[in-house]
Amino acid sequence: MKINLFNLYTVHIKKHPKQLSQNAWYVRDFNTFKRLSGVQSEFPIADNYPCLNDKFDDSGVANGAYFHQDLFVAKQIYTHKPTKHVDIGSRIDGFIAHVAVFRPIEIFDIRKLDSKVENISFIRADLMSDNFNYIDYCDSISCLHALEHFGLGRYGDDIDPNGHLKGFQKITQMLKKDGMFYFSVPMGIQRIEFNAHRIFSLSYLYKWVTKDFNIISFSFVDDNGDLNENIQLSDEVIDSSCGCNHGCGIFVLQKKI
Repeated sequence: MKINLFNLYTVHIKKHPKQLSQNAWYVRDFNTFKRLSGVQSEFPIADNYPCLNDKFDDSGVANGAYFHQDLFVAKQIYTHKPTKHVDIGSRIDGFIAHVAVFRPIEIFDIRKLDSKVENISFIRADLMSDNFNYIDYCDSISCLHALEHFGLGRYGDDIDPNGHLKGFQKITQMLKKDGMFYFSVPMGIQRIEFNAHRIFSLSYLYKWVTKDFNIISFSFVDDNGDLNENIQLSDEVIDSSCGCNHGCGIFVLQKKI
């Protein structure tokens, strides 16, 4: 098999614009592999499938809001061992997968989920709807990087500027007294980036959550993607939103009433 360098460049140049000068190693590796394999190889080369970035990338991603919040909250739930834990809209292939390793978890989401996985049960529901009436349903609940989307229409939900407030109210009703709520949203200069998400100032979040909850702990992921755990919420920290523009605030809350 001969490599068509013209096709190789034209197919991948848009995706990998810096790779033109680096493709020589790919050709060398291909020719070396073909020579070492011999004519009667048990694995014939069917086609070229150039992966031009992997050699230069890191081994993986171990930072950022999703990585840290999913791991941090999963550890909290493992430690607290609730009777019934429910999740609202968090990442299936991150946080939900972590928790399902060691306990059952029930998911509520406006989108469908067809997969059947051990320890994961699913209910399709819209928390902004007046028909959503789950009262004192569980003693533990999580909503990680989800409530900022409510009411923006991104996931098929109705447009509602107060969608985040309605969703939060329904979550509060779902929790029993003294129940734990693990809550995260983007944090920084308060704004909407339509229709992606809201970004909340820490001062807004603080006033919002303390109406119905005691703050057990506050952590955040900064703009560099690093986790800062158990931060004392002084006036200076609250007013500055921890210096974030697009960070992630992570609250461990306990319901007051």
